Amino acid sequence: MTRAEPLGTPYTSRPRRRLGDAPGATERVRVTLGGAVRALRPLIPAVVSRPRFLRGPRIQAPVDAHPIRTERLVLRRHRLEDADAWYRIQSSPEVVEHLPWPVRDRQASLEHLRHRMGHRRLWQSGDFLALAVERDGYLVGDVSLHLRDVQPAERSVEIGWVFDPAAGGRGFASEASAAMLDLAFTEVKAKTVTAVIEPGNTRSIALAERLGFLREDARRRSSSITFAITPSLLAARRAERAAAGMPQGDDRAARRP
Repeated sequence: MTRAEPLGTPYTSRPRRRLGDAPGATERVRVTLGGAVRALRPLIPAVVSRPRFLRGPRIQAPVDAHPIRTERLVLRRHRLEDADAWYRIQSSPEVVEHLPWPVRDRQASLEHLRHRMGHRRLWQSGDFLALAVERDGYLVGDVSLHLRDVQPAERSVEIGWVFDPAAGGRGFASEASAAMLDLAFTEVKAKTVTAVIEPGNTRSIALAERLGFLREDARRRSSSITFAITPSLLAARRAERAAAGMPQGDDRAARRP
């Protein structure tokens, strides 16, 4: 499990101004409105996001959620019919241990699912896209992308994954996460994809390393570990797997996702 999640105010990257530059009229309006929204933020429910015109620059064209089929899985938008399975997955002690999620009852879990259903477009900094992972008609997990930086030369996305521990050992997490990396690099045109993982989350660390992620050396204020992958690293890892006769985006020999 990784923790890409739209918690609190979305991350927003802004164009840099040089020292001494005077802000333009548009910038002054945006700053003024942004300040007003921040002042009101404690009074606004967490599920209400900021208006798009306050979120900064956009990528060239929005990337909307659409079904993705892999060899064994279907990645698609969450549905209310997923409620029971979603409650079971996020209530699992193994999932709760490694994610900054509260322990939710069924009603809170349903509201969380409704919230996730609304995250279906990547366009501006802070946008979040979540897809359900289905195997033979059953929900086995969730994969997500969180758009962090939209500038073409530095575009970055954070990936997240949450899987039912009962479905472990069959490579579903590897297969679904590989498909999301393809989405990030080919459709979003990301230059880098990151994954933030807690040190004790050995399953997700192993998954990230199997996919080709490398640990970043940069110090963080938290104890979590940041992994990163680029298109060239992904291509190199897939070439290694092909040379070894291993399926791409699958690791059925792994004991856990």
